[in-house]
Amino acid sequence: MGAPLSGLSPDPAPASAFRETVMSDDIQTAKRLAEANEKLKEALGQVIVGQHDVVEQLLIGLFANQHCFMVGVPGLAKTLMVSTLSKLLDMNFKRIQFTPDLMPSDITGTDVMQEDPESGRRTFEFAHGPIFTNMLLADEINRCPPKTQAALLEAMQERQVTAGGHTYTLAKPFFVLATQNPIEQEGTYPLPEAQLDRFMLSIHVDYPTRSEELDILRATTGAKQVDLSPILHADEIMELQQVVRRVPVGDHVFEYALDLVRQTRPKDDSSPEYVKEWLEVGSGPRAGQNLVLGAKARALMHGRMYATCEDVAHLAAPVLRHRLVTNFNAESEGISSEDVVNRIVDGTPKRSED
Repeated sequence: MGAPLSGLSPDPAPASAFRETVMSDDIQTAKRLAEANEKLKEALGQVIVGQHDVVEQLLIGLFANQHCFMVGVPGLAKTLMVSTLSKLLDMNFKRIQFTPDLMPSDITGTDVMQEDPESGRRTFEFAHGPIFTNMLLADEINRCPPKTQAALLEAMQERQVTAGGHTYTLAKPFFVLATQNPIEQEGTYPLPEAQLDRFMLSIHVDYPTRSEELDILRATTGAKQVDLSPILHADEIMELQQVVRRVPVGDHVFEYALDLVRQTRPKDDSSPEYVKEWLEVGSGPRAGQNLVLGAKARALMHGRMYATCEDVAHLAAPVLRHRLVTNFNAESEGISSEDVVNRIVDGTPKRSED
């Protein structure tokens, strides 16, 4: 898996060409990210019991400057996890409860008429909506109609909002975390594939283990209060996001990520027969981009200044499962999109550096 960051140096030797770009400043910044990652996990552990994979995936999405989609039944501390993370990162946090009567302007904002008390002149001024924040929790996003869901598309992709013919830039960093309740389907509007594709990771929040749930009962029914202090600030987060982009990636890692993505497409020559049998739609190019970005972020969080095929494989399920559309054959056999992804990963050999 490679040496930790403490052993790295900006060695210009051509033995490994893709590591030539590692700069000493980036190495120091990357060390800070690895240290901050450990501190964040430790601090979150004071409030959130278990859910280690969920926490790591949230942080990967944040440091990769992408958005996440969280799926889990009620009562698993999804909202508490996000609000706690916002405090540890010293970020502005807002929560929108999505409902069937929510309008796009309730998210983005709207022009409001203002009257000058001296001149009596009336003008329209834009009243910023809750989307103007650093961290936005879109709670139960599938409860609002498609028109309102679409209000998030421009903000998530372009980091801006257009209203009344004017464009307003969102604060940086900007991170959207959407939640969805998988067991309540009545009165819901499934997200279209185009919007799901905007989310880097689909994070599944499962029930805690028995021992974890016992710890939850003890921790949440007493009078103990946890005092949290910021570990990172907005400018530091943006600096770390830039370092993630500069993490070297070998051609063999790019090729491996591409192998996984192309095999999800039923009409691709490289896709296995079970993919053609079970999938209606595969993943697009954005999936490969997110696999590589996520691998870079995970590498830094684990103390490495280069991404590996293991990083890509580890993130294959959360990156790909919400981008695949299963057909009737899969549904009749009880095959989920995650089952297909796991089978592809198991059957695809990891490439090695030449």
